[in-house]
Amino acid sequence: MRVDHVSYAADQSGVKATAQRLGEALGVPPVDGGIHPRFGTRNMILPLAHERYVEVVEVLDHPSSDKAPFGQVVRARSEAGGGWMGWVIRVDAEIEEVEQRLDRKAVAGNRRLSDGREFLWKQIGIKGTLADPQLPFFVKWGEGSPHPSEEASTDVTISALMIAGDQARVTDWLGGLPPEETSSVIDFEFVAPHGTPGLLSVTFNTPGGPVTL
Repeated sequence: MRVDHVSYAADQSGVKATAQRLGEALGVPPVDGGIHPRFGTRNMILPLAHERYVEVVEVLDHPSSDKAPFGQVVRARSEAGGGWMGWVIRVDAEIEEVEQRLDRKAVAGNRRLSDGREFLWKQIGIKGTLADPQLPFFVKWGEGSPHPSEEASTDVTISALMIAGDQARVTDWLGGLPPEETSSVIDFEFVAPHGTPGLLSVTFNTPGGPVTL
C-alpha cells in the first residue's frame, strides 16, 4: 500500500477556480477530471511526479451525492468552507484483504473523459473517513485503467502530510502498517486535534522551494 493522492474539497468559488488557485501556488496546471456518476461529484486533477496527484472535487446537484458516502464527505467539507478532505492509499495487491479487514465491500467507481479515456477503480473505507477524517480511504485501480498522474509534466512532489489525529489509530486502520511505510519520500506529522481530526496541510517540493497548502 502506498499514498496515491490527496483530496481537496472545492470552496464556494467552484472546482475550476479552486483548482486554478492551487495549481498556481504549485506551478502545476490543472486538468479536467470529469464526473463521477455513481458518487454525484466531479473533479479537477493536479498531476504530480512519483505517480501521485491532487484531486480537487465538488459535489453536484444530483441524488447520488446524497446517497453515496463519498458525495456526503465532499458536501460536508465544501459546506464548511472547502479545504483538505483526506488522503488516499493505493492498494496494489488484491483489495479483498481490505474488504475482509473492514468487513465491507469495495464500491466500483468510474469517470469518462471526452477523449474516450475511462478511469476505473474500486474504493473502500469512505465511511471510515466520514466518521473519522484522519483516516485515509483505499483505492484499487482497474486493470488497464490509466492513472491520473500519467499527465504529469512536472517535478513537483508531495513531501509531507500534517494530520490532526492519533498515529496509532491510523496504523490500526492500515492493518498494522505505520503511515510512514506508505511512502519513502513523504514525512508524516501527527498533532493533537483541536476540534475535528483530519488532514491539516500538505507540503510540496516545487522548483521554487517548499509550498505548504
